[in-house]
Amino acid sequence: MPISSYIGSRSRGGGWARSFLPTTTPSAVSSAASSSVTSSTAVNSKSKLPRKIRRRTLLRDFIWAHFFTICLSLSLLLFVAALVRFGPFSLSSSTSRFSRSARPRKPVPRKLPASNDVVSAASVDITTKELYDKIEFLDVDGGAWKQGWMVTYKGNEWNHEKLKIFVVPHSHNDPGWRLTVEEYYDRQSRHILDTIVESLSRDSRRKFIWEEMSYLERWWRDSSKAKREAFKKLVKKGQLEIVGGGWVMNDEANSHYYAIIHQMTEGNMWLNETIGVVPRNAWAIDPFGYSPTMAYLFRRMGFENMLIQRTHYELKKELALHKNLEFIWRQNWDAMETTDIFVHMMPFYSYDVPHTCGPDPAICCQFDFARTRGFIYELCPWGHHPVETTPEIVQHRVEMLLDQYRKKSTLYRTNTLLVPLGDDFRYVSLDEAEAQFRNYQMLFDYINSNPSLNAEAKFGTLDDYFQTLRDEADRVNYSLPGEIGSAEIEGFPSLSGDFFTYADRKHDYWSGYYVSRPFFKAVDRVLEHTLRASEMLMALILGRCHRIMCEKLMTSYAYRLVAARRNLALFQHHDGVTGTAKTHVVKDYGTRMHTSLTDLQLFMSKAIEVLLGIRFEKSEQSPSQFDPEQVRAKYDAQPVRKGVIVQEGSATSVVIFNPLEQTRNEVVMVVVDRPDVSILDTNWTCIESQVSPEMQHKRGQIFTGRHRVHFQASVPSMGLEMYYIVHGGHCEKAKLADLKVSANSDSQPCPAPYACSKIEEDVAVIQNHRQSLGFDVKLGLLLRVTNQGGSPRNISEEISIYNSEGSGAYLFKPVGAARKIVQAGGHFVVTTGPMMQEVYSYPWTEWYEAPISHSTRVYSGANGIQEFYIEKEYHVELVGEQFNDKELIVRYKTDIDNNRIFYTDLNGFQMSRRETYDKIPVQGNYYPMPSLAFMQGLDGHRFSVHSRQSLGVASLENGWLEIMLDRRLSSDDGRGLGQGVIDNRAMNVGFHILLESNVSSTSDPRSNPLPLNPSLLSHSIGALLNYPLHLFIAKKAQELSRQSPPPRFFSPLASPLPCDLHIVDFKVPRAMKYPFSEYPVEDPRFALLLQRRGWDSSYCPTARSQCTRLADEPVNLFSLFRDLEVMNVRAASLNLLHDDPEMLGYSELSGDVIQEGHVVIPPMEVQAYRFELRPHE
Repeated sequence: MPISSYIGSRSRGGGWARSFLPTTTPSAVSSAASSSVTSSTAVNSKSKLPRKIRRRTLLRDFIWAHFFTICLSLSLLLFVAALVRFGPFSLSSSTSRFSRSARPRKPVPRKLPASNDVVSAASVDITTKELYDKIEFLDVDGGAWKQGWMVTYKGNEWNHEKLKIFVVPHSHNDPGWRLTVEEYYDRQSRHILDTIVESLSRDSRRKFIWEEMSYLERWWRDSSKAKREAFKKLVKKGQLEIVGGGWVMNDEANSHYYAIIHQMTEGNMWLNETIGVVPRNAWAIDPFGYSPTMAYLFRRMGFENMLIQRTHYELKKELALHKNLEFIWRQNWDAMETTDIFVHMMPFYSYDVPHTCGPDPAICCQFDFARTRGFIYELCPWGHHPVETTPEIVQHRVEMLLDQYRKKSTLYRTNTLLVPLGDDFRYVSLDEAEAQFRNYQMLFDYINSNPSLNAEAKFGTLDDYFQTLRDEADRVNYSLPGEIGSAEIEGFPSLSGDFFTYADRKHDYWSGYYVSRPFFKAVDRVLEHTLRASEMLMALILGRCHRIMCEKLMTSYAYRLVAARRNLALFQHHDGVTGTAKTHVVKDYGTRMHTSLTDLQLFMSKAIEVLLGIRFEKSEQSPSQFDPEQVRAKYDAQPVRKGVIVQEGSATSVVIFNPLEQTRNEVVMVVVDRPDVSILDTNWTCIESQVSPEMQHKRGQIFTGRHRVHFQASVPSMGLEMYYIVHGGHCEKAKLADLKVSANSDSQPCPAPYACSKIEEDVAVIQNHRQSLGFDVKLGLLLRVTNQGGSPRNISEEISIYNSEGSGAYLFKPVGAARKIVQAGGHFVVTTGPMMQEVYSYPWTEWYEAPISHSTRVYSGANGIQEFYIEKEYHVELVGEQFNDKELIVRYKTDIDNNRIFYTDLNGFQMSRRETYDKIPVQGNYYPMPSLAFMQGLDGHRFSVHSRQSLGVASLENGWLEIMLDRRLSSDDGRGLGQGVIDNRAMNVGFHILLESNVSSTSDPRSNPLPLNPSLLSHSIGALLNYPLHLFIAKKAQELSRQSPPPRFFSPLASPLPCDLHIVDFKVPRAMKYPFSEYPVEDPRFALLLQRRGWDSSYCPTARSQCTRLADEPVNLFSLFRDLEVMNVRAASLNLLHDDPEMLGYSELSGDVIQEGHVVIPPMEVQAYRFELRPHE
């Protein structure tokens, strides 16, 4: 066995680092995989041996089995250490110049996970499902700590280990909320950063933490060199810690994991390049609920610890009762403890000073010295206000404060206590900062000078706290009998699950923000996939570009690309993508995203010309020959499809870019001004097409007068393909679709040249050779679905509205059940043809202008997966006062016996099991649905809904799945925003619906506490929705001639990637960091992030498509591209900043990477690689 097999247990990342390594022997992988299957454990299974004994046994067996290799390894390590200490170079490649040395992670025995479809189960002490099952949610009044209990202590708890108190000053700066990010910066944030530098420079005992890089970067540009150097000095001395270091503190319910990685990387890279630090502690005090995806990403970015605050108050109470507020967060699939990260959960209502020093806010508020008279903040609402600390009262004040500290410490296991000192936009003036620091230092001095108090208090950073806590945990065993815990840090329980839906008091559940401002949630996803596609094109051009003149396009658009990255990152803020900002702030976010979308589309239109070899001399000034097929007139407008004006005897080019890693055979649609057109492929070969009338949401005029031409395109992975829309020539014209209309649609004239017939039946049908859909003609709603060779499945569609009282941007507070709004009548049009069949419905409602219309489509095509799903598109216009305090839903009533158990995705990355509880109100049973929800019955039938934007979802009755589409609310919900949500926009919501039957045995969802994974087919269908093809249309048509133009296509990959391997991102993070001719070879420009999807093998493993390859086989990075040479490959953390041996266990095998380059990625993992590219010589 190669020495690489022993490196993982010594790495900073425990076993994770070994899974990260390229391997040269696939057989070794399969061997490790089989052993992993044997070792996987169920959630509730616990070893009979205590954990320490198990570790000793494993360690002893490991040493005896590998004695020779260990000795050899130690010899090599001593030799390397000598080189590092005395030689001319160092092997350490830490990118942080000022960060403290990282604490080495404890070794974990490591085996590679099982094969691609087998995701092991984690063994943990606590799951959030078990907590929800146990908690009664009675909201008992606890006295001073209203959501807890009367906390007491004996007094002898600190006799052997004194109480070590770290007061951590902080200021939470929202990059947009009630003011825009620029308004906040001008009025508050720049002054806060000035204050921090000056106040901390006065006294080395003072500490502070800062989180948001969006503000720090802005301040850095405006600040003098002296201020910058002072800031750096404070960071280097450890007085000022950057925590998290993302561009923003992102939301964790709506944000997609691509955007989360992106915003963290943007902030972390700027921070490292500018100040020379890389954060290792995360601080997330304000997101409204927490996702394990965030814990996973932090861990894979090199973070060691994280802090969270906003979790359900009943859950906090339950954890506090058992001293479990600090825990190891482990991913539910991780049987090998490679994803473990230490978490501190704050115990009380808020992160302000009254709710952070202890359980009694009336007392704690008296120690918020910024609330004294003369400052801008409100006085204490409990009637007792802060007073200046003097020698005469310091003893009494210490007794009050230390009593709160002691009570708070009893909620945790250790005698190391964290006490945040701050609030939103605090420390805005030097006087305010001095009031806090001066008074607290006097209190600290008294505590520290009285040993009988058994306490030590001082200002600290988050790193100070976690370092001291870990030191104490190394000295004192806080583990409970039988506790599984973690090898990462002993003495604490392990936990898996998520923390949704958040409630801060009574029945006030924060599930409204899952849907607030859904228009901009949709724009967010469009910007995401457009940025990802642009990054790919930029990287592909730079990989082929080794001439100075080739840089023109890159140089002219580099700054726009950076702006797009930062505008997307900004919107991930927990008051951005959540839809919980003031109206003018939403406009600011929207305008920024719209500007970036326009810039990116313009760049892409020029980039495709370069890659297709049409023109090489492209710069910002040179016009493009192509326009994007969809454009937006302004920030809050729906995208409009560019209609092709087809001239007689002409051919108009259409270029299609496929941003996915597999070849796509897909029916695409282009709008044209006339129906008599034909389609040619890049080889000038005629292909089949269909034409049908375009429809719109307009009661008196459904048909627009334009036409939709559908044809099947085949586009290589990450490649380009050109097609032609022609008039004239020898090709058969597009087939005219047949139209059928209901009797109520007689007022709509039949558009020429189509033939319209009247629907006589009560049920209308559309179908392809895979499935048949039946619709209620009177209501225009789906009734049933019949799969090929199967019996009909009841899939009854309802469109309903909740009336709300007290709902706002954050809260969902319905009054009673949702009521149906669709009445008999309305316009109903059935379109049938060889490529696409569609039902369009404009329903009758109590309002003359219906708030919704919708289309349902099925597709037919060879070698594609479109034929397996149902495409639903809802046009929503919840506009006007008549819809105030209304929340619009679509509900699917199925015959699936799911027992109100369903599954929703977390950030598009993993699934979470959901269960509807009667002890929780409707709003508490709503959950975030960033991209997918499904339910499954005992018979293995599964009903899945993929969404192209984040929404909210519930399963309130057996077999039901309801999704909220939009909400319009006239009132504020009392959470600080100060307004309702009445700035609704017309928008389209898109779903892909999939019905599946398992082809092998499956577990009972009711008895299985673990989440189920999507099938491989489901993953593929979701990818089509979330990573659509990008179409570009030539501005000028060309004349038809007898001589066909040369084929235009671009296929960069040597072959499509395995079906379960996804390219999360492929980019050049800092394209213009160096002049073109001076880029150092040792600093690779290109970054590739790959994810191995976890999927359910009880459903068809081949995705019922052309999928023939899975990621069980190693992927060779060196042969990834067709005509590019890959060099200098390095594994990296997901923020691209760590590649040192201790953290990744990778440097020792750099030679093997260069020689072989084979990588095997375990299921569910995301891995990053950096490398250099150049054209093959």
